[in-house]
Amino acid sequence: MQRIILNSTVAALGSAAASLLIVAVMVPALGGSVDGNAILMSILCPLVIAWPASAYTFWQKERLAMALAELKATHLRLEDAHSALAEAHARLAEKARRDEMTGLLNRETFFAALEKSRRRTDAGTLLIVDADNFKAINDNFGHLKGDEALRLISAAIRGAVREGDLLGRIGGEEFAVFLAGVEGEEAAQAAERLRQAVERLRFFPDDDAVLPLTVSIGGTPHRPRQGLSDLMRAADGRLYEAKRLGRNRVVLDGSVSAAA
Repeated sequence: MQRIILNSTVAALGSAAASLLIVAVMVPALGGSVDGNAILMSILCPLVIAWPASAYTFWQKERLAMALAELKATHLRLEDAHSALAEAHARLAEKARRDEMTGLLNRETFFAALEKSRRRTDAGTLLIVDADNFKAINDNFGHLKGDEALRLISAAIRGAVREGDLLGRIGGEEFAVFLAGVEGEEAAQAAERLRQAVERLRFFPDDDAVLPLTVSIGGTPHRPRQGLSDLMRAADGRLYEAKRLGRNRVVLDGSVSAAA
């Protein structure tokens, strides 16, 4: 407010000075004389008119500046809120894609990603990985220990696959891996590395027991025109064979490997 009063006073005084100068120059030029009344009127009229007009103008200008500043601040707050909302949405979307216990892709997301990956490549191998004797862990040590075992197994599988491979939890103790661009002996070696990674785990369900953890793996190569259900059925068949042969082994089309 003080700035408005000061600016208005300066403007009014400037108007009065300009008015006085005009009277002092123009009146004699027109043949008149500048007396006390002329001087008084040339000073008072600008002061009476210019000061309120200037005060109102400066007040409006001040209000406009404050409104623009508030608008800018609001815009920045909205940008921050939009950014935070986008980040929260991304976190929720990613969380919805993941299995809560293991952090791997959940069943729905894995199969959706598998379909996309199969369309991009003519070669690849689907592995179905199933934890051996898992029901016994739950029955003898409880479901919390069973969950702990699953987390250990999932971490071992994650560490044994390539960064670009698809990995998900598709059932209670069942996982799936898609090795894009890998088939035959290379796929068999990758599956065996995975099996060995789990076999090396040391699981302590209680203070007095060290329980070995193993998995059985069945795998089959992907074919471009093969349906997903047929691919799953073939891989499940190899998994069933690995279980039948004694567990803790890998069965792929044309190859079988087991624990030493």
